[in-house]
Formats: sequence, C-alpha cells, structure tokens
Amino acid sequence: MSLRLIVFAKAPVTGKVKTRLIPALGARGATDLAHAMLASTLAAAQTAAAELGESACMELCGSPEPAHVDWSDVVLPGTCRQTAQIEGDLGERMAHAFDQAMAQGDDVLLFGTDGPELDAKRLLVAARALSRHDAVLQPVTDGGYLLLGLRAHARQHASVLFTAMPWSTDQVAALTLRRLQELGLSVEVLPSLHDIDVPADLVNLPPNWTRSSVIL
Repeated sequence: MSLRLIVFAKAPVTGKVKTRLIPALGARGATDLAHAMLASTLAAAQTAAAELGESACMELCGSPEPAHVDWSDVVLPGTCRQTAQIEGDLGERMAHAFDQAMAQGDDVLLFGTDGPELDAKRLLVAARALSRHDAVLQPVTDGGYLLLGLRAHARQHASVLFTAMPWSTDQVAALTLRRLQELGLSVEVLPSLHDIDVPADLVNLPPNWTRSSVIL
C-alpha cells in the first residue's frame, strides 16, 4: 500500500485562475501568482514524496487534460504523474480523484495550490497524521479546507464527503469533519492555515513572497 500525494489544480491561464485577485493585481499579476503557487505546491509535494520514500508518489490532477496547451509552460517534476479532472462540480471532481487512487489501494492526500504555507514540512505532518488515523483535514481560516487525506479502506464512504456540500462557504471544513465523525472514521484536524483567494488575503503571503519576486 502506498501514499499518493495529489495536487489538485487548474492550469494557470490568464482570465481562468485567481480572477477575484484581478482588481488588486491585474490579470497578469493574478496569473503570475497562480503560477507561483502551483510551482511551490508541486515542489513541496516532490520534496515530501522523496522524504517519504518508495511508498509515496505524487500526481497532478489537472484541468484541462494533461496534453492541453494550457500546461505547456508548467514544469513538472520528473516523478510526477498526470491525470485529468472529470467534468462536474468541485465535489464530483474531487470524489473521482480520490476514488481512482483508492481503487488501486493507495492512501491519498489531496490538496490544492491556494495555500503557500502548505510546504513540504506540513505535508509530512499530514502524511504522518494519516498513518495514525482514517482521515486528516487541513482547514483554512475562511472555513474551507486546503487538504483532505483518506486511507484506502475508507473508499466506500468517500462520496459522502463531497455530495451536497456548500462549496466556497465557511461551512465546508466543519461539515466535512462532522460527516467524517458520523461515518465513524478517526480524523486528525491540523492547525488552520491561510489560503489566498481575495485581495484581503494577500497580507497572508509568506514573507519571502513579495510583490516584486512573485507577483510582478
């Protein structure tokens, strides 16, 4: 049994990513930030997978499909496999990504690219938490979550976590935790991090992520 670290992301294409940041950063600046956060997350996943050893692998589950030209300027680690997100809402797409990996007997950590604080060290913390529990949840301060981990044996329950979920609201993390507990799954909740979605969130970029070096 192995652990699959799945980076769940859209290709960083102007006008399609981080659109709520355009008033603050401009269309190009928002795209550059999305590109930087994707690169940072991929690097963190690569480092964590290497630290975890042969039992771990990493995957980019992306939209659009891997061969699409939108991914042409994204440099992937050589060890990174690519899969495509299916059509559907966020819950349907996440459920499919989990199911495909868990069907192969893999435990899964699935995470987005909106939280630059989610570095390799924190991914390793999440991986170790998942080795002790059925699930691990990494909430963010706006009430959502940045990372969800599930053991392969929880596959039969996974769809419940993504169905009729009020995505993009402050209820998502709490409701996901409640559903995990109602399923009788043990879960470790990690300390909340910040994600970067709207202009007010830009103050939460790590100190080394300056406008000059990352955004412009």
